[in-house]
Amino acid sequence: MTRPLLTESAIHPAIRQRIAEHHLPVIQQVQNAIAQHAVVVVGLSGNPFVGKARKALAAAGVAHEYIEFGSYFSKWRLRNVLKMWTGWPTFPMVFVRGTLVGGSDDLRRLIDSGELQTLLKA
Repeated sequence: MTRPLLTESAIHPAIRQRIAEHHLPVIQQVQNAIAQHAVVVVGLSGNPFVGKARKALAAAGVAHEYIEFGSYFSKWRLRNVLKMWTGWPTFPMVFVRGTLVGGSDDLRRLIDSGELQTLLKA
C-alpha cells in the first residue's frame, strides 16, 4: 500500500533542501531508537492512549523504549513532523522491530492475538 505523496519533481528546487531538513533531528531520534530497541512507543504527556499502550506492554512483560514529545499544547510541531513522516495520524506510535504497528488499540490486538510475541521472536 502506498499513500500519495507529492513527487520531488512537483517541488521547486529552491525549497527541496528545506523540506528534507525540516525538524530532521526529531525523525533521526525516533529512527535511532527504532534501530536500538525491539519496541518503541512515541507519545506525549497527558494522552491516555499512550498510557494504555505502555501499561499493556508492561502487563505483557515487554520492555520498550519511550520517547515523549511534549504535551497537547507543547511540541505539537515536532509531533506533526512525525505524523507526516509516518502517515500515522495519532499518538502513540508503536514500533515493533522497526515496523509501525499503529497505536494503543492496534497494539492491544497484537498482544491479545499473540502476534506481538511472534513479531518479537522474528
